This record gives sequence, structure tokens and C-alpha cells, in this order.
Amino acid sequence: MLPTLAFYTVLAATSITLPDGPPIGMDYLAYDAVNHRVWVPAGNTGKVDVIDVPSGKLTPIAGFVTSPNPRAGRPKMGPSSATVADGVVWIGNRGDNTVCSFDGKTLAKRTCIHLASMPDGLAYASATREIWVTTPRDQTITIVAVGGKTPAASSSIKLEGDPEGYAIDAARGIFFTNLEDKNRTLAIDLKSHEVVANWTTGCDSEGPRGLAIDVARKLLFVACSNGASTLDLGHDGKLLGHLKTGDGVDNIDYRAETMMLYVASGKDATLTIAKVSEAGALSVSATAPTAAGARNPVVDGDGTAYVADSQRGRVIIVKPAP
Repeated sequence: MLPTLAFYTVLAATSITLPDGPPIGMDYLAYDAVNHRVWVPAGNTGKVDVIDVPSGKLTPIAGFVTSPNPRAGRPKMGPSSATVADGVVWIGNRGDNTVCSFDGKTLAKRTCIHLASMPDGLAYASATREIWVTTPRDQTITIVAVGGKTPAASSSIKLEGDPEGYAIDAARGIFFTNLEDKNRTLAIDLKSHEVVANWTTGCDSEGPRGLAIDVARKLLFVACSNGASTLDLGHDGKLLGHLKTGDGVDNIDYRAETMMLYVASGKDATLTIAKVSEAGALSVSATAPTAAGARNPVVDGDGTAYVADSQRGRVIIVKPAP
């Protein structure tokens, strides 16, 4: 629950309904700052829905393979993650274990690569021109080289747990992920592929979820099932702050320009926007009502948050305070 006797802004929320739902299985959304678009992999529909931020226009990209979900009563598996590279957006598809690229401007499909394991999160490493894919079913990170003429899955990194979440420090050449089942956060060198740090997360026994980073301030934010923690990258992952929210938190997002962290609690149906101090402390700045189960916010260049509401087949939109 949010702290009592605190003063913060309560923001209003609107929404965009996606085609072919509900429900619509959504996980990792992505914002393309160059073309001002939010990419929404729409799982069981076999589509990726692209929202043009200035106009609000929605353009579906169809043709993705779907497959039955091994979990009884759950929607089919399909496209579930996105990451923005140099003029290209890559989509991970659990329906056929592929990652496919699309032109960020025209939305035209380019190429697809089949992986040995089901993709979860995707992150673009600009320093090495690679897509780093968390592949938790076999406890690996799968690396896709995209800098040459023919992109290909080039290597993998074996871990001692299930990778969950991602963040990249391009300046220092480090990829971060969590081990959800071990309650640890790892730092992996982008070039050597060696684990160079292994920290406790500050989360409870349910373990960590997503990640976000402030590269300039050397702060790493770890999503917990009921909030988020701040780790100090300049001092061996020292815990600097913790924010407690309701349960049901998964992925998080961060806007460095305003030092605001975005945390969506599915259980409390609330988006919490937390102010990050220079020392890494977290305090509630604003909240917005969302919906039960809504999670995984992504933030555009103006500070507007887009929250996945899978149960109702829509994206909830929360604009910043005027």
C-alpha cells in the first residue's frame, strides 16, 4: 500500500482499445523516441499494435505466429517483447521462438531469426550492435548479432538461474539482468560475456522482476513484486532506497530527464510515479488509477506512461501533471 500522511498528485487516465481482444496478452512494450511511437506486442492476436504518439493513431502489424499456451486457461502465445535499435524495431515472439526486425519508420518487415529457446525480454546493445535476449527456459542470455548484412544468433551465456528483466549501460559496456529465482541482480560485460558483479536485489522472497537504469547517475532500479529498489552502480550495488507499492509489479520504466520512476501495481490497480533523489532515494510524486492486473509501463519523451491492461485488451495512458 502507498504510505499514509503523504502528499502527492493523483492523475487521470485514458485508454486505447486494441483490436481483437479482450483479452490480449501483453508483456514488454517499447517506445521509439525517433519516430515517436509506442510498440505494443499483442500476444494472442498475432499482431503488434503501433501507437503514433502525436496523433494517437493505432496501426496493427499482422502475420505473427501464435501457439497454444502450456498454462491452462491462458491466451495463446505470440509476440511479447520489443526493443528499438538503430532505425529498426525488433520483436520477440514466444509463438515460434523468433526475433524479427521491422523498419522503424515504414513498419515494413525485414528479417527473422529463429532461436533455440523462447525469447522473453529484448535489449539492444549499441556498443556491440547486438540484441541481447533473456531466454529463461534454459537459463541463458541469447545474443543476436545485427551489425552485419545477415543477422544471426551468434552465442549464448549460461546463467545459474532464470533471467528476468534487462537494462544496458552502453557507456560502460554492461548488461544487467535479474535471476528471479535466486533474488540476485547480475552485471555482465558486453564484450567478454563474463558476469562481473552479482548483487542482492533489495526485494523480498518473491524475487526481482524488471530493471531500469540512470546511466549518468550510476543508478540501477530493480522492480520487486511489490515496489522497487535503487542500487548504486558506483559502489558495488549498494542499496540506496526502496519504494513499497501494492503487489503485482513486473516491468518498470524510468525517465532520466525528470528523474521519475514508473511502477505499476496490478493488484492495487495503480500506477505510481516516484521521484528519485540525487542520492537514489525514492518518494511518491504522483499516482494514477489503472485497472486490476495492469502492469509494465513504458514512458514516452514527454513523460506520458502507457500501461498494458491485458485483461481488458487495452493500453492505459497517463499524462504527466500540467
